Amino acid sequence: MKKYEAVYILDVRKVEDDGKAWAAEFAKLVEGFGGNVEENVFMGRKQFAREINKRKVGSYYNFVFTVEAEKIKPIIETYALDERVIREMIMIYDRPEVLEAKAEEAAAE
Repeated sequence: MKKYEAVYILDVRKVEDDGKAWAAEFAKLVEGFGGNVEENVFMGRKQFAREINKRKVGSYYNFVFTVEAEKIKPIIETYALDERVIREMIMIYDRPEVLEAKAEEAAAE
């Protein structure tokens, strides 16, 4: 299994409670494919520099999860036509251990 990081921007008009229910749905989908969600971080509501599909604001979510490589495409396709998702990006999680240690120290402070 590979480790991935995903960033989703949700339409604030289509989700309630800043997308917490949607995030639980995403975690359940990953677990349904035999994966495991390690981190689920709500990064807040942010205003866009330029409008995206006539939207000016979105809720950002960051996920770190492990899943088999062939399961990424079905995950992308599940949310490709979902009206709640404005943008999505899934990439291989490739963060050096030094940066992870610094991030943990910063979180502890």
